[in-house]
Amino acid sequence: MINESAINLDRILQQLGAFGKYNIVNYALLLFPIYLAGMYGSVFVFEASDINYRCKIEQCEGLNDTSWLTSALPLEGDRLSKCKRYAAIVGNETCSAATFNTNITIGCDAIQYSDEDSVVRDFDLGCQNWKRTLIGTIHNSGLFVSLPLTGIMSDRFGRKKALAVASLMNGIFGFARSFSVNYVMMVVFEFLEAALGAGAYTTAFVLAMELVGPKGRVFGNTLINFIFTFGLMTLPGLSWWLQDWRQLLRIIYAPAMLVLSYIWLLNESVRWLLSKGRNEEAVEILKKAAKMNNVDVSEELNPIFEMKVTEPQEIKKVDRENGGTSSFVKVLKSRIIRTRVIVCSFLWITCTFVYYGLSINSVGLGGNKYVNFMLVGFVEIPANFACLLVLDRFGRKKILIIMYILSACLCIGLSFIPKDQKLLSLIIYLSGKFSITVAYSSVYIYVSEVFPTSVRQSLLAICSSLGRIGSTLAPLTPLLALYYDNLPSIFFGSLALTASAMVLILPETLNVPLPDTIEEAERLARPKSVSAE
Repeated sequence: MINESAINLDRILQQLGAFGKYNIVNYALLLFPIYLAGMYGSVFVFEASDINYRCKIEQCEGLNDTSWLTSALPLEGDRLSKCKRYAAIVGNETCSAATFNTNITIGCDAIQYSDEDSVVRDFDLGCQNWKRTLIGTIHNSGLFVSLPLTGIMSDRFGRKKALAVASLMNGIFGFARSFSVNYVMMVVFEFLEAALGAGAYTTAFVLAMELVGPKGRVFGNTLINFIFTFGLMTLPGLSWWLQDWRQLLRIIYAPAMLVLSYIWLLNESVRWLLSKGRNEEAVEILKKAAKMNNVDVSEELNPIFEMKVTEPQEIKKVDRENGGTSSFVKVLKSRIIRTRVIVCSFLWITCTFVYYGLSINSVGLGGNKYVNFMLVGFVEIPANFACLLVLDRFGRKKILIIMYILSACLCIGLSFIPKDQKLLSLIIYLSGKFSITVAYSSVYIYVSEVFPTSVRQSLLAICSSLGRIGSTLAPLTPLLALYYDNLPSIFFGSLALTASAMVLILPETLNVPLPDTIEEAERLARPKSVSAE
């Protein structure tokens, strides 16, 4: 059954224009929390950045001459150990080569930190890398709460209220985190900020997409990606300038509380209002939009205004006629759809794991960590352009396979680059981030095209939620570099290679109408059996 309100609304939106004055004003408001989200998703990288430190040698500290370091600390590769020292000879309180027994290596009694700013120094996390990387994992684990919670709020109370509340939670808990007095307090606020506030981005995204008709969504999506990337690139610049993680948190999180004003400034989604039967409010907003854009849509508004609202009793009646079985239960009985959910979830996990893993590990590359992170963010701009250019020309399946394989080859290839070739390593690294970004953008589109309309949003939510496993584990990958510098990249490449093989299981969806029923979705896997009309 075709939704009459959707048809009328799309026709009205087409008349209003994709980006008339009304939508420009609303997009200007919505892009602000999206810009902030670009910083919030990776701030832990600079909050808890690894810094220089070593074992504290009491009898040698304070000397201007530091030549004693090579006598007191063992080498690990080509660097002095950060967490081990040579045992001091009992009774020798001087500071010289003769003070230390180079045959006995012990752990640090205390840590001597550099002047670099990080929670590592403030909370004495030296030689406890698992605690440092756990901060990012705890932050991203909050997404398992925020996505369904904000989704429920958005569907029940409206988009703008969900956006305002989530942004307020970002501001409160992010700002409060800057006053943390110990590690436990910090990670608690880290989790609460993500669990209650990270949904602001998805809510703003949905509202932005619902503002425009079908022809405006591609440009809207591209604009959102650019602004998010701009926020991502702003973060290392601010961190580099401030050199103070507490001040950084206060500066980036305080503006989020301003979004609470959107309850009064922003108009509600017309699509959401129509779905709730609040047709009068929807018509008033559309009249306002028409007035701002200087367009007459009065004839198109009457059918919406007079539309009959479906009562709950009628919905229950339809359910009884269908045997009381929900579409979601029916779809789970399909082996083809179940397999598709598993494969799509793995593709999503791979994208988030490699995407966030490469961003997080970029600060460990040779050279300036702030510049490296900016470049890793900047490469997403041409990647999103490339995605728009190639997907409709060469198909989803072929592009995904090529991008996964390319990402795998580039990541694994890093291990064969000599350490002194820093520029070449950076180019290979950025190319790997470029390819996985194209794959990530493609997965968003591709996954939405292989499931039936009746359960598309639900199955998309399942794949997206499971995909957060990748972003939750990604902050822990720097620990792999403790064993071998390029081990994280080899791990990323192996996972991407596996994903490229799994794409072969899925059907091509280029120029194929979106499936509305389970049967149509299943037939995507058997294109040859479908006769031409």
